[in-house]
Amino acid sequence: MEIRKDLEEKEEALLSPWAARARRSRGRLKPEPECPLRTCFQRDRDRIIHSKAFRRLKHKTQVFLAPTGDHYRTRLTHTLEVAQIARTIARALRLNEDLTEAIALGHDLGHTPFGHAGEEVLNELVPGGFRHYEQSLRVVDCLEKEGRGLNLTHEVRDGIVKHSKGLGPIFAPEKDPPLTLEAEVVRIADLIAYVNHDLDDALRAGIIRERDIPESALRVLGRRHAARINTLVTDLVRETLLTGDGRLHLSDRVLKALSDLRAFLFERVYRAREVRQEFEKARKILIELYEYYLNRDSVWEREMPCYDQEVPKERIVCDFIAGMTDRYALYLYEKLFLPRPYPVVSAPE
Repeated sequence: MEIRKDLEEKEEALLSPWAARARRSRGRLKPEPECPLRTCFQRDRDRIIHSKAFRRLKHKTQVFLAPTGDHYRTRLTHTLEVAQIARTIARALRLNEDLTEAIALGHDLGHTPFGHAGEEVLNELVPGGFRHYEQSLRVVDCLEKEGRGLNLTHEVRDGIVKHSKGLGPIFAPEKDPPLTLEAEVVRIADLIAYVNHDLDDALRAGIIRERDIPESALRVLGRRHAARINTLVTDLVRETLLTGDGRLHLSDRVLKALSDLRAFLFERVYRAREVRQEFEKARKILIELYEYYLNRDSVWEREMPCYDQEVPKERIVCDFIAGMTDRYALYLYEKLFLPRPYPVVSAPE
C-alpha cells in the first residue's frame, strides 16, 4: 500500500511554503519503520490520544478546583478547545493540520493536579524547579508506556516544550523560537482558548461580573464567547496572509485587546481571593503527599516501576505527584492522613 506516500505527496502539493511536511521531518529519538497508512505526524497524534496521561486530563483542574458544576472546563476540555482553534487556523493558512493537532493534544500532558497551584508547589519543592511544559516533554519521552515513552517526532516534541508564555510575549520570541509555524499556531491558540473559556468559567462561578470586564477589550473582540474567538482567529488569519512573511500577526487593536483581557484575568481571576483560598488547600495536600512519598521507598517503587538507578528520588516522587488527577490526590490524602471512621458494630443480642 502507498497510502502514506500519497498523503505526503498531497502535502507537498497543497500546503503553504511555510508549512512543515511529514516527509521532511527530523525524525524520532529512536528510528522505527514508517506506517503504511499514516504520516509520522498522524501517528504522533494517535499515540498521544491513546496515552494514559491524555486520559487523566479529564480529572485535572483548569482554573476552578474540583468543580461541582458540569460545565466548568477541565484540562481535557481545554486541550480539545485548543486543538479545534489551532486546526481552524492551520487549515486557513494551509499549514500541516496533523502536526498542529498533535502538538495541541500533547501540550498540557505534564500539568499537575490542581492546575497552576500544583505547578507552583512542585516548583518550590523539587530541586531544579518544575515547569509543566518541560514535564509534558518528559511524559512523552520517558514516562508513558512504562518508561519507554511515545517516541514522538522532533517537531511535535519541540512544539510541546515551547507552547507556554504566561504573561510573556504573545508571539514567540526571536530567541529560540519554535521550530515550526504550526507550533506557533498552537502557542497562540492556547492563549485564545484559555482567555475566553476562563473568562466564561469565572462569570459562571461569580468571581467576576460582565461589567467588570474591560470595556475597551469587549468593543474590539466582542461581548460573547463565540464572537471573541471568531474575532481573534479571523484577525490572525487575515493579518498573517496579508503580511506573508512566514510569521503570525494580529492587528494592533486586536493584539492590545487580547493583552488587556489576559492581564485582567491574571489580576481578577487567577489571583482572586476566592481562587487562591482553594489553592492554599491544594498546596497543603501536595506538600504532605510529596514529603510522605519522599520518605517511603517501597511505596513509590511500587507505583513508579520504570526507573533506572540514576534518576534522583525527588524526581521520581515529582513525576508520581505531577501525574495524579485532582481526585486521586484527594483520595490518597484522605487515605494517608485522615482518620478512618470506626465501623459500627451491632450489639450482641
